[in-house]
Amino acid sequence: MAKSTGQKLKLLYLLKILSENTDESHPISMKQLIEELEAVGVQVERKTVYTDIEDLKYFGYDILRNSSRTEGGYYLASREFELPELKLLVDAVQASKFITVKKSRELIGKLEKLAGKHEANRLQRQVYVVNRVKTSNESIYYNVDNIHRGIQDNVQITFRYLDWTLDKKLKPRKGGMSYQVSPWALIWQDENYYLVGFDEAEKKIKHYRVDKMGTIELTKEKRNGETAFEQFDIARYTNKMFGMFGGKEHILTLQFSNRLIGVVLDRFGKEADIRKRDEEHFSVRINVAVSGQFFGWLTGLGKEAVILSPTEVAEEYKQYLKQILDNLEI
Repeated sequence: MAKSTGQKLKLLYLLKILSENTDESHPISMKQLIEELEAVGVQVERKTVYTDIEDLKYFGYDILRNSSRTEGGYYLASREFELPELKLLVDAVQASKFITVKKSRELIGKLEKLAGKHEANRLQRQVYVVNRVKTSNESIYYNVDNIHRGIQDNVQITFRYLDWTLDKKLKPRKGGMSYQVSPWALIWQDENYYLVGFDEAEKKIKHYRVDKMGTIELTKEKRNGETAFEQFDIARYTNKMFGMFGGKEHILTLQFSNRLIGVVLDRFGKEADIRKRDEEHFSVRINVAVSGQFFGWLTGLGKEAVILSPTEVAEEYKQYLKQILDNLEI
């Protein structure tokens, strides 16, 4: 590297050394700093390094000096992301089903670089992505990018919608028919990513799992459904869906044992209309898209969950349970 080029990059190299190699427990001495700079072709004098460190501090970098005789030196005291924040991001990447194992490792590797090599080791200890349930669809990143572009550019998108087959492969639904949708929002629900958009064919709001969307392309047609989305509430939309399965919407009154109040609040939120019925029970009035997924959730709560109204939904739930019992008969 030419000397002039090395001198021009001196501040960047100095910042890189401090970012990647130091923290409060691992300061670097002035002698080591000079050696590290010389190793990348930057010849410096001690006094100029002092000046460079002051320049970096003036610019806003939190560089401190440990004055210990045995372990004295300089270190980067704070970073854009603190270690607990990076751990949260790593946990989110690990837990995300829609991120493949390969991409999970790549993202976590990039997050580790934000911590410096010493704290990166602490992040690495909690990396457990092997054998987790993960998507195998690598194109999800391009899907998300194209959906965002469609939203930002106010245009419709087209795609093929895919279903799993018994041989564990994704096959286009409806013979490979192209769907045309006006994209309006992305939702992360039940560990999956969903597009919420206005379906051009059915003229209504629908949602689609992003990892099952293939060959997304932007059109030149402007988005439709603006009126439908003017009053759209994402929280209300997701709360009424169970497993993001659609169904006929009903205003239900459900009764629960008092011990299930936490379960109900977790599912429907603190704004739910909850009323005391007696010393042992309470009721909640909610808007629900009634589906097998909803009945399955209710069944998991056993006899402590009852549909009070409307009667047709209560009867539908009875038939749902009866069919399960009939299938269990030997």
